[in-house]
Amino acid sequence: MPVESNSKNMHILNNKTTPSPVPVLAIDGPGGAGKGTISRLAALKLGWHYLDSGALYRILAFAGTLHHIDLKDEISLSKLVPALNIRFGIGSDESVWLDDQEVSDQIRTERAGAAASIVAALPLVREALLQQQKAFRRAPGLVADGRDMGTVVFPDATVKVFLTASAQERAQRRYNQLIAKGIDGKLCDLLADIQARDERDSNRSVAPLRPAADAVLIDTSQMGINEVLITVLNLINLQTP
Repeated sequence: MPVESNSKNMHILNNKTTPSPVPVLAIDGPGGAGKGTISRLAALKLGWHYLDSGALYRILAFAGTLHHIDLKDEISLSKLVPALNIRFGIGSDESVWLDDQEVSDQIRTERAGAAASIVAALPLVREALLQQQKAFRRAPGLVADGRDMGTVVFPDATVKVFLTASAQERAQRRYNQLIAKGIDGKLCDLLADIQARDERDSNRSVAPLRPAADAVLIDTSQMGINEVLITVLNLINLQTP
């Protein structure tokens, strides 16, 4: 067994000094549970990098549409992945950039979310994006937001959290977001979309949506943002020096 030294993030093994893995806070859960908001705020508070893995699938679906690729053509879609140059805002900055173009609005529609769910079920696409997701793991740490961060992408994550909320509550939150942006929406349609996505994501053959065995489950239905954030930060502060 490695013997922990006094040097931060270092272990002594066989008289050789080796770096410990960069810490990862993996936050998984269904759409609308608050993963994005909490993850961006946690990244800002911790001073860590941020990965919105769901946006990767949305961006790939968006890029595929631009290239007139069928969303079930996993070979053609997977070939687009190496060319994707993506960065994310943190804290209150919700921007998503593909190369030098901000694509936040284009990838955050309900249609884009449904397209991303289709693309995310393709094994070759998931494999192509896996290495890109892992590349976000850089010092001093990473907050990774998604549906399989703790189960597939970062199974050795320092802390694993699974945020959830009732489908009705998640639909209401999405409706409020759309109204605040001046976008029309029907609550019943949003609820149906969320329920359909939950069904697809939970029953897909590759990396289905489920909490990791060692994840901390947090139901945010009756919680405010600050309460959830404090709960998550307390978990990571207990595990990192």
